[in-house]
Formats: sequence, C-alpha cells, structure tokens
Amino acid sequence: MDYVPAFARWIHFMAGVMWIGLLYYFNFVQVAAMKAATADGTAAGISKHVAPRALFFFRWAAVVTWLAGAALLGDKFVDAFLLRRGMAGIGIGAWLGTIMLINVWALIWPNQQKILGMKPATDEEKNKARRLAFLASRTNTMLSIPMLFFMAAGWSHRGIFGL
Repeated sequence: MDYVPAFARWIHFMAGVMWIGLLYYFNFVQVAAMKAATADGTAAGISKHVAPRALFFFRWAAVVTWLAGAALLGDKFVDAFLLRRGMAGIGIGAWLGTIMLINVWALIWPNQQKILGMKPATDEEKNKARRLAFLASRTNTMLSIPMLFFMAAGWSHRGIFGL
C-alpha cells in the first residue's frame, strides 16, 4: 500500500472542499449579505472581520488543492496537461482548476484588497475592482461544475483512496 498517494488524495479532497465551499459561500451567501448589511449600516463587520479571513483560507486552499492535485498526477502530470495517454478527463479538470487558481490570485485577491481597503484605491478603482472580482468569482463558480465532474470522472477508475 502506497500511503503518499492516499495522503495526497485526502489533502486534495479536504483543501478542495474548503476552496469550493468558500467560493460558493462568497457567491451565494456573502454577496447578498453584504447588500443587506450595507443597506442597514452593518457591513463593516463582514468587510473588516469575515471577508479578509475567508479570503485568506480561500486563496491558500486553492494553492494546496492545486499542489496536492499535481502531486497526485505525479509522473502523469505532463500527460494530463497535454490531454494525452488516457489522461484527457483528469487533464480537463486540472486545466479548469488551474484557470480557477489563476483567477483567485491574479484577479479576485488583488481586487478584493482594494475593495476591503487593504490597498489604497479611489472610489472609481474600487468600483472597477468590484466588477472584476465579481466576474472572476462568478466565472470560477461556473467552472467549478465541469471541473468537479472531470476530476471525479478522471479518477473514478482508481477508487476513492487512489490505491
């Protein structure tokens, strides 16, 4: 029994649950809550205490998920990313996850820093940042559906523990 793939699979699974769970939280819970909290003047608690902490776990869960997934691919990493030698299914899932990871670090996080006042920004820059972060987050939400399908389908022949 090879424990490294089993351990990597569970790390990948648990970090992925956190990443996608927070993605869905932001898109289905926090966006609506922020609108209501802004209307009644209580948004500061969310934007000051909840959002920065959730974004910390969100972005690092994305990295851990991706790295554990890459470790699981091992010597099949290149084949998966080139969609060859029977690795097309998992490769599509890996590509979608990679695009989502890039969205988190290149679009969502830098723009959220402006929105939350962690980086100086004018009102115009904050409005633009809101729109970009929103679109990137919604894109990740939509990409998560086929990503989860292809990743599950791509590994289904190996069993749940990867053994």
